[in-house]
Amino acid sequence: MFAPDWNEGCKSCSFWADQFDHMIPHLAARDTTLVAVSRAPLQKLDAFKARMGWTFDWFSSAGSDFNYDYAVSFRPDEIKSGAKVYNFGTSGFGGEEAPGISVFYRDQAGAIFHTYSCFARGLDMMNATYHYLDLTPLGRQEEGLSYPMAWLRLRDQYQPPTGKAAGGQA
Repeated sequence: MFAPDWNEGCKSCSFWADQFDHMIPHLAARDTTLVAVSRAPLQKLDAFKARMGWTFDWFSSAGSDFNYDYAVSFRPDEIKSGAKVYNFGTSGFGGEEAPGISVFYRDQAGAIFHTYSCFARGLDMMNATYHYLDLTPLGRQEEGLSYPMAWLRLRDQYQPPTGKAAGGQA
C-alpha cells in the first residue's frame, strides 16, 4: 500500500481504503476491527492519511518482516527471479508492494492466530464501489484499458464530474 520510498500511497489500495472509515463502527459492533499496515515510516503514513481525510488506524511495519511474511511486499531478488511468491504461491508480482488482506484472531488467553488471507482479484468482494459499478449498465468500463484499474486515481486527483454524474442533463 505504501513502500518506504514512495511519496504517496498506492492508488489501488487507496481505492479500498477510502471505504474503511465507514465500516469500522459496524465492525466494532461485532467485536471486530480493521487496521492497515504498510512499510513506509509512520510520518509518511500519517501525512497521506491526513491528505485523504482518513481516520482508521494505520501502522508502520518499517524495520520488520511483517509485510514480507504475509506476502504483500517483495524483495528485489524475488521480483527479478519472477518467483511465485504472491497469491499463495500461484504467481509472481512485478512490483515491491501488492494488495492483500489478512485476518487475525486473538483468543481469550491473548494468543494471536492468522485465520485468513486474500489477494489479487479475490479482493473485489471487499470493495463496495466495484459492486455498485457492477450493478450499472456501464459496469466498470475497464475493457480496452492497458490494465483493469488504469482509470483509477487517488480520490483528490479526479476532475469534477460533468453531465449526469454532476446532477445535470447530458
